[in-house]
Amino acid sequence: MTPSPHVLAARRHWVFDLDGTLTVAVHDFAAIRRALGIRADEDILAHIAALPAHEADAKRAWLLGHEHALAQASRPADGAVNLVRLLAARGCRLGILTRNLRELALLSLEAIGLADCFDPADVLGREDAPPKPDPAGLHRLAGHWAVEPARLAMVGDYAYDLACARAAGAQAVLVSLPRNPWPDLADWHFTDCGTLAAALGTTAG
Repeated sequence: MTPSPHVLAARRHWVFDLDGTLTVAVHDFAAIRRALGIRADEDILAHIAALPAHEADAKRAWLLGHEHALAQASRPADGAVNLVRLLAARGCRLGILTRNLRELALLSLEAIGLADCFDPADVLGREDAPPKPDPAGLHRLAGHWAVEPARLAMVGDYAYDLACARAAGAQAVLVSLPRNPWPDLADWHFTDCGTLAAALGTTAG
């Protein structure tokens, strides 16, 4: 007997984090902080934003070069390609909300073979909206799609993604972790994109 599709199968507006969600996580944030002289307990983007212009520009340039190399070498996370293509085949609206630069997000999508599933206008980077957990990016996508934020499902692998969804009133979907360390933030938890796709059902329509 085929199980009934998950309640999320009715969702037609999906927003994804990128690194660690659709791609295999490769950022070594501890090493990045060391290279940039940032304390272990500081947010990297917030630290850089607070610096004098000449220091901020130098650190942004280093970070861009580092991230560009990582984006070019992106690999799809388990089940990510199947999940995105399943949703695209169903006619869902798909967006990206990432703390990366938009150009790097597009490069990563190209590298994992999913660039054709996303309208570039629906790929938002850190220059397009305040970084997560700020919900402004989700509000922007909801406005562009002419739906209420509550109609969105935000899929990510970290607390920032879930907190962003909660703040916007969207569904918070955690993937890529065997257990849920943020039960108060996640509405739903799946071990990876593949198990989420299986829960949604495997046929397009």
